[in-house]
Amino acid sequence: MSKPGKPGRGWLLRLVIAFSFTQGAVSMARPAVSYRALALGADARAIGVITGIYALLPLFAAVPLGRRTDHGRCAPLLPVGVVLIATGCGFSGTAGSLPAMAAWSGVMGLGHLSFVIGAQSIVARQSAPEDQDRNFGHFTIGASLGQLIGPIAAGLVVSEHDGAMGRTSAAALFIAAALAAFSVTSLWRIERRPDGTAAAGPAEEAPARKVPVRSILTTRGVASGMFISLAVLSATDILTAYLPVVGEQRGISPTVVGVLLSLRAAATVACRIAMTPMIRLMGRTVLMAVSCLGAALLCAGIALPVPAWALGALLAGLGFCLGVGQPLSMTTVVQASPEGARSTALALRLTGNRLGQVAAPASAGVLAGLAGTAAPFVMLGGLLLISAAIAVRPLRGGPAAKPSGDRPVPEQRRTEESSSASRGTGRQSR
Repeated sequence: MSKPGKPGRGWLLRLVIAFSFTQGAVSMARPAVSYRALALGADARAIGVITGIYALLPLFAAVPLGRRTDHGRCAPLLPVGVVLIATGCGFSGTAGSLPAMAAWSGVMGLGHLSFVIGAQSIVARQSAPEDQDRNFGHFTIGASLGQLIGPIAAGLVVSEHDGAMGRTSAAALFIAAALAAFSVTSLWRIERRPDGTAAAGPAEEAPARKVPVRSILTTRGVASGMFISLAVLSATDILTAYLPVVGEQRGISPTVVGVLLSLRAAATVACRIAMTPMIRLMGRTVLMAVSCLGAALLCAGIALPVPAWALGALLAGLGFCLGVGQPLSMTTVVQASPEGARSTALALRLTGNRLGQVAAPASAGVLAGLAGTAAPFVMLGGLLLISAAIAVRPLRGGPAAKPSGDRPVPEQRRTEESSSASRGTGRQSR
């Protein structure tokens, strides 16, 4: 029997499986939405708008959902998210206009946000502080597996032959809806009941309501973790949305585009499997900075008119570099956030992600319309370069900023400032 406060990891395996299906559904639907929009007459700018709408509703819903989760159970958000994802995918397949496509894309994005807030909060709440890097890394493997399977499935289903893109992209969206619905089969006993081990109890309710958003954002480490996460997710998002457009212009078939996107996801899985040894070897700060720098260079390289095999090599390297940012930024934000507001901090991080998913595709659409489809990847390279500079800042700080093992810098500083508060945080995170 598991010790109180340190549950077994069966819940994490089930969560990873469920996340794999939901992320697979979304990763299959996103390029399918782009192809269906192209079949309905969309240009690069319209694709950018539809991609941005996916993140617009979550932009306003993240913090309220995080507040609710801080003083309640996390698990109910998971089936709600699944229902919204399946609904968004299914109705996107029947939409006959670009505004309808954009609206149902927004519903899909809201469902994905609900699922992710609930799932990330469960990982933060049921993981001991020393296990958070590992558990968040394993959790995000579920996302990478979904990103591996989804684009391949979309590429196999979507066909350009004989004007069939509209019909086959709709079929891909219906399959994505079914894939999302199947994830419900793993959503059992994910969250431990409030028996003193994991789920939030009344003692956590009052602190969660009192911590203002500004206090969370001004806590050292939270804003930088949010920006790095925003940049990494924006890169992944624009890759998913715009690689079909690049492939269309360069004569690369949807099947090959799906393989290329899945190759990127496979490299991300490999990165997250090897992340714990890399942290031990390099330290968290150096690993974050090096990965952002490598991603910046590789992302800019996609703008070059290279053949498909070279594009595959660039995407594999890019996927490996992008694999670091999300799990480590989750741990950084969780351990840096004020006591009793971890779900809200994670929700703010997701708000930043969605803000990037609104602004980056819109900017990418403008750039693509003005300078061609290669321009968004140059923009992403610049964004990731800024992230590398932000990630390396602790190395230029004082002794409190130096990395130590796999614990994030903000947690070390908070431990020095208030050791008793840190001990309380450690107990609640379990």
